[in-house]
Amino acid sequence: MPSSYAAAAASSSRKPVPTTTAGPTARIPAPRPAPAPSPPNPTPVSDSDPSSYSSSGEETDLSACDPATKSILSTYLSVAGNGADLSKVGIFLNSAARRRSPPCLICLDPIHPSDPVWSCTASCFALLHLPCIQSWAHQSATAAPSPTWGCPKCRVAYSKSQTPTSYHCFCSKTVDPPADPWILPHSCGDVCGRPLNSNADSGCEHACLLLCHPGPCPPCPAVVPNAGCFCGAHREPRRCAHQRYSCASKCNKRLSCELHRCPVDCHDGPCPPCAVRGDHKCECGETMVKRLCSERVFQCKRECGGMLECGKHRCERGCHGGKCGECPLRGRRTCPCGKKDYPRLECDVEAATCGSTCEKVLGCGRHKCPERCHRGPCDVTCRLVIKKSCRCGGLKKELPCHQDLTCERKCQRLRACGRHACKRRCCVGDCPPCAETCDRRLRCGNHKCLSPCHSGACSPCPLMKTISCFCGKTYFEVPCGTEKNQKPPKCSKRCNIDRLCRHKLDCRPHKCHYGACPPCKLICGEEFSCGHKCKERCHGSIPPPNPEYTLKPTRKKMEKHIECTPGTPCPPCKEIVLVPCFGQHLSQERAMPCSRSRQFPCQNLCGNLLHCGNHYCTKTCHVLEVPSNQPKADTIISLSRENTLAEPCERCDLRCQWVRDPPCSHPCPLPCHLSDCPPCKVLVKRPCHCGAMVHAFECVHYNNLNAKEQLKARSCGGPCHRKLSNCPHLCSEICHPGQCPSVDHCMKKVNVRCACNTLKKEWVCQDVLKEYRRSGRDPKEVPKGQFGVGLLACGVDCAKKVKVSDAELHLRKVQEVKNTAAEVANVPKRRKKRDRGVQEPVPVSTWQKIKKYLLLLLLVTVALAGLFVLEKVVYQVSDWMNEMEEQKARQRLQRAGGRL
Repeated sequence: MPSSYAAAAASSSRKPVPTTTAGPTARIPAPRPAPAPSPPNPTPVSDSDPSSYSSSGEETDLSACDPATKSILSTYLSVAGNGADLSKVGIFLNSAARRRSPPCLICLDPIHPSDPVWSCTASCFALLHLPCIQSWAHQSATAAPSPTWGCPKCRVAYSKSQTPTSYHCFCSKTVDPPADPWILPHSCGDVCGRPLNSNADSGCEHACLLLCHPGPCPPCPAVVPNAGCFCGAHREPRRCAHQRYSCASKCNKRLSCELHRCPVDCHDGPCPPCAVRGDHKCECGETMVKRLCSERVFQCKRECGGMLECGKHRCERGCHGGKCGECPLRGRRTCPCGKKDYPRLECDVEAATCGSTCEKVLGCGRHKCPERCHRGPCDVTCRLVIKKSCRCGGLKKELPCHQDLTCERKCQRLRACGRHACKRRCCVGDCPPCAETCDRRLRCGNHKCLSPCHSGACSPCPLMKTISCFCGKTYFEVPCGTEKNQKPPKCSKRCNIDRLCRHKLDCRPHKCHYGACPPCKLICGEEFSCGHKCKERCHGSIPPPNPEYTLKPTRKKMEKHIECTPGTPCPPCKEIVLVPCFGQHLSQERAMPCSRSRQFPCQNLCGNLLHCGNHYCTKTCHVLEVPSNQPKADTIISLSRENTLAEPCERCDLRCQWVRDPPCSHPCPLPCHLSDCPPCKVLVKRPCHCGAMVHAFECVHYNNLNAKEQLKARSCGGPCHRKLSNCPHLCSEICHPGQCPSVDHCMKKVNVRCACNTLKKEWVCQDVLKEYRRSGRDPKEVPKGQFGVGLLACGVDCAKKVKVSDAELHLRKVQEVKNTAAEVANVPKRRKKRDRGVQEPVPVSTWQKIKKYLLLLLLVTVALAGLFVLEKVVYQVSDWMNEMEEQKARQRLQRAGGRL
């Protein structure tokens, strides 16, 4: 520790210094129109700091602080000098010296200097009543599943053992500090002495030199004469709190690759990975890839495939370095159940089963496998029937071991919140926490509790309300719920409300205020629609006052007579102007007052542009309606009801001759018009790619699509429904154009049998196709019912089964012959002839077979022709309906044009 630092710590003592107390300032809630600007101090200050309750957002001035604050800072400033950073602690000291502590965030009551308090020393340094925080900690630790509680402001977690039990000063040295008017409230007046652990990584071992104070301790002011930078290349004397710094030169430390050096500027912490790129081989040495130096050790995706030490099996691991190792099948071998050993069994010979009971423990963990020694895993589900009881013990039943038993009884116990029942079926008693939202109104009266449903009182509202002047530059913050008792602060800034009249840049500025701005005293100068300017006093609109914060005048002022009341429109224009006729023809103007100017008809032709925008009116000058496509400078005043000379312009009955964009073959249904033609709404029918359905598109939508988008729009989005050409299956892709992509790669399962249908296996369809092609057979010629039959070779079991079936067939035929002979012997002669005629099969000629096929072909042809005719009829009906809709649309447009 430096000598100056130790001397200052030894000389600091408790000095009673009188402090100047200031009365509470008025704090007024005002919902400002503009958001409050952030304080100019870049140091982040918690919203629980007393500085946020000041009447302005300016930075705290320590030079103008009271004597008590100066006495606390004197020892620290003697060591640190004038360049000390006391922005955070100075805010707390000034606020505490003026007895302006914020209200308690739990009860929202003010904290008096004689009240026992608790301060959050972990993060926010918020000041709360000691009984309030004790009740808060007890309720939080009881309701939460873990025995912890959090600070009401910053939510830092404290353990249950850290619940405050007594009233301590800020430095925790004195229990129940007396309320001394000559020192700061809740302070013992001695040296703080708390370790300055804000820079614990730098190895600071000094203690705080200030007297017992609220808020965080300031940075360590001691000077380290030989402080090194992060990379260790530069050393200079620096303060202990900032002894770790960057020298801005290259780090130049050797990286983890041991080949290159760090190219980054001097920095804290480990160096970044080496970013030098180069060609590196994988661990097996087969693949060369360009990678970063920090990633030079990698594995490729290739399997090893090397020979193991046994010489009979290959390595199945991925890319690796070194030898492949021993064979995993070499050594002690047992049967699948592990009861019989095979000590001399080779690694390529499969161990035989022992024939005894398996007796491996099943997945239930209670019973053993009853099957004989077998390969592969045992059955996962234990099917032994046992007597089970449900979780709550209300139902007992015999069930297989793998099934769980739950009853339908609902738990009626109240959850931890004490408001809602559990309602869980077959509950053991460990009811889960309530999942509903509390939704009770908080004490602030503005918000509701968003925490899960709980017992006891809700947490206080954590939000802060900003009370500001109208411009928002003078403000302070109060806890939510206390803003109703505040008054807005007075502001000396310039009023930033924009005037609604046209003199907002020329009017004299005034201070920020609530209520209406003073009226403007300049000449109006507002331009009429006719082009002249108003010469009266400004009577433009003024911003409305805020009725909630408009102060009532104490004295009644004499009302002054104003020619034009603010907020009233301008008087009529009195300028003399030349008014043209209805058709605005040359040499037909008349002199009239501007406000009383009226147009009149002349004897010239109208010549006005018709509604179609392509032709002109040939009638005499008459009153016109203002066309929508004509600019304001060329418009004519619309017709008055009292004018008897009113006459509409001619109506254009020609058809539209414009070419549509995008071009199509359908004509425009509108009459002659100037604007673009409406989009073509005629339905265009296009079938999907697989032929399953027909899409109807609007013409404009379909023509605006490119070729790819049209193919995508025509897809029905369902299965393809087209049969593959090489197998009896359908295409498994979504509806698509062109040939099916899976025509040679069908992945469906096919049952493959031998010639006698004894052997059966499942093959992939493409493997069946390859087998047919290999054998020289065309898959298209194979019937659907015989697809896959005969591809497997018959085995020994097939020959045995065929011999057995032949013997049984021979025995059956002998028995049938004997039975038939016995029946024939017992039946009369006439009966025998009748039976003999029935038993003899009637021969079918070739012509009869051909006739059946022709009849079937005729029925199919008739059905297809009927479907084709039905489709044509449907298309014709649809086209007829479209034409009827177009005719109705034309009639409606003609009627609308006639009304215009």
